[in-house]
Amino acid sequence: MYDQLAVLATFVFLYSLVSKSLEQTVVSGPMIFVTAGFLMGPSALGWFPGDNPDTLMRILADLTLALFLFIDAANANLRVLRERYTIPGRMLLIGLPGAILLGFLAALALFGSLSVYEAAILATMLAATDAALGKAVVTNPDVPSRLREGLNVESGLNDGLCVPILFLFIALEMGTSAGRGHGLTLLVKELGIGLVVGAGLSLIGGGLLRVCGKRGLVSETWVQMTTVALALACFATAQSLHGSGYIAAFAGGMIFGFIAGDSTHRLVHAAEAIGETLALLTWLLFGVVVLGPLIDKATWAVVLYALLSLTVVRVLPNVLALRGTGEPMSTRLFLGWFGPRGLASIVFVIIVLQAGVPNGETMALTVACTVLFSLVLHGATANPLGAWIARKDAGDP
Repeated sequence: MYDQLAVLATFVFLYSLVSKSLEQTVVSGPMIFVTAGFLMGPSALGWFPGDNPDTLMRILADLTLALFLFIDAANANLRVLRERYTIPGRMLLIGLPGAILLGFLAALALFGSLSVYEAAILATMLAATDAALGKAVVTNPDVPSRLREGLNVESGLNDGLCVPILFLFIALEMGTSAGRGHGLTLLVKELGIGLVVGAGLSLIGGGLLRVCGKRGLVSETWVQMTTVALALACFATAQSLHGSGYIAAFAGGMIFGFIAGDSTHRLVHAAEAIGETLALLTWLLFGVVVLGPLIDKATWAVVLYALLSLTVVRVLPNVLALRGTGEPMSTRLFLGWFGPRGLASIVFVIIVLQAGVPNGETMALTVACTVLFSLVLHGATANPLGAWIARKDAGDP
């Protein structure tokens, strides 16, 4: 165990030394950590076993997504969203359902073994996007602010919106044997508990933080941990009560951001750093546990669906959704392309497997393949296409 910890700690330290320079290249942090995980795993050097780390990856992915859901919801500037709602609003209200519908049809066409609800589950798992894999775009000051804000808001909110949709389709699929009414009752219970727990804990926690902060009771060191602790408390409490921890984290983040107001960014800054670290460790374990078996088991249908999911299924609905906004085709294609798949999709796979959905392994393999392709394609194109859209928006050829 200590040998593995030494290797992991040394690798993280070495990466941190060159992290800034790597951000300017076509090689992203997740790409490096997945590759390192594969090389350190049982398929190559064998420094990490391939049988036990999958449990750790589930825990890391769970906590990381809960933290990101809370942070993204807290950072959602409702004032800015009201002023510049057109791009994210259309992508969420039109593009997202369109992507689920198109992904559903593609799944039915390519996977004859999937039921109607299973095809819908697969499409929903891959409709959620991960802004971390396109970080070079949303943090690039050369990219017009309306596009950065649009992608940031869309990626921050769409995974939270996909959670109840995913639970609905799982309930309908599992309800074929236990009764749909029973499945839908469980869905309403999970969502209701998640909303009550998330909103309740954040109202109490946010209020206490404001009062204690005004009285000078919170040290500068510990104030950085308040957001992390509250986010995980929302998630874990809801899960322990058989509710949706993801809904709790998302709802809690919205309430917390409202209460914190202008102090939100300062309060969530440390949580963002912790979330980034957890995400990279998850990617390393993804390389250890998933990449080797994926290479051996991927079929032509899996590969084709993954490519369609990243291109036609994602791009077409959003290009159509943005018609009439005044945005040129280049901008609409740019916004449609940058829908990376990442941690949310991985966690959704875990939810599906734990629910015992019959063809869960086929769907898990497809999601893993899509995430791997996204990791490479979106990571490699983030900086070049960011520079390209900046020139196009400025009127340069």
